[in-house]
Amino acid sequence: MPVLAQDFLTVDSDAGPSAIRSALVADVLRGSGSMPSSVRLRVHGESMLPTLWPDDVVEIESCSLEDVRPGEIVLALRDGRFFLHRFIQRNFAASGTQVGFLLRGDSVPGPDPLFPAQALLGRLVRRSGERRVASRFGVKWSRAVGMVLCYCSVARRFALKLHRWKASARDLPNSESTVEPGNL
Repeated sequence: MPVLAQDFLTVDSDAGPSAIRSALVADVLRGSGSMPSSVRLRVHGESMLPTLWPDDVVEIESCSLEDVRPGEIVLALRDGRFFLHRFIQRNFAASGTQVGFLLRGDSVPGPDPLFPAQALLGRLVRRSGERRVASRFGVKWSRAVGMVLCYCSVARRFALKLHRWKASARDLPNSESTVEPGNL
């Protein structure tokens, strides 16, 4: 499990059983200290299409539940599984004490079951290839397209194939860039 020079922990699938990886990431993000902790994770699911795609690498920074605003993408842990979904709202008991929060994926029909307050690990601050996370306009657009992908399996399969095709085209070396003018 490589620790990068930029104070990020990167967790790949060959790092051991998923429950152990999840616990390690949770420990890093919940760690004490005045500076927020950050980790990089690879996305595996499709519940946040079109905002996050399978194999995207995301940077998660630790934060408290009080710091999160509706619409932000957060990382939560339940039963050894990560959920990287949009924050919807905090839930309070009749006494006014905070009991948990709700999340929802962009391309799933309904919200996730209530998470306890301590399940929050951090928020998405960066996706591979981006400087910062999208604006509020991007959130609304993403939810709208996500609902189309949720209910139309043909559109979902097409979008995933197109994304894989674009990703593989990006990975191919550009033959023009390897030719030097003096060798022609």
